[in-house]
Amino acid sequence: MEIVGLGSQVMDCARVRKLIDQHGETFLKQVYTDREVRFCNGKARTTEQFTALWAAKEAVFRALGTTWKRGTNWTDVEVLCEAAGAPHVVVSGPTAELMAARGVTQIMLTTAFCRDFATATGIAVRVSHHTPAEDTAIDD
Repeated sequence: MEIVGLGSQVMDCARVRKLIDQHGETFLKQVYTDREVRFCNGKARTTEQFTALWAAKEAVFRALGTTWKRGTNWTDVEVLCEAAGAPHVVVSGPTAELMAARGVTQIMLTTAFCRDFATATGIAVRVSHHTPAEDTAIDD
């Protein structure tokens, strides 16, 4: 496994709450997938969950060596959180094309939050598919 990039983001929960309160569904549909909205709304600390997922999306973009920009969508990066284990990233659209162009085969992700802030770190990796014997091969 080879690390291709590392991205990290810290976000203010109050800022995200203000955006949700001011722009409602328009904001949520621009940044989050339907599954992400259902997940966050099903949690006791909704604002913190939304903030952590947005931070995760930012961390993924940074791990890929870019930032969000025109031509990519926030919803290109979907963060799926299961009951146990680390969040899982599903990448689609132009962001998936960027990922492939950079040779990234997987994004590893972690998130955390408290009342005021949420953070996420993403690691873009390339997993090579070779045999262990190739690791010990000697060039002649």
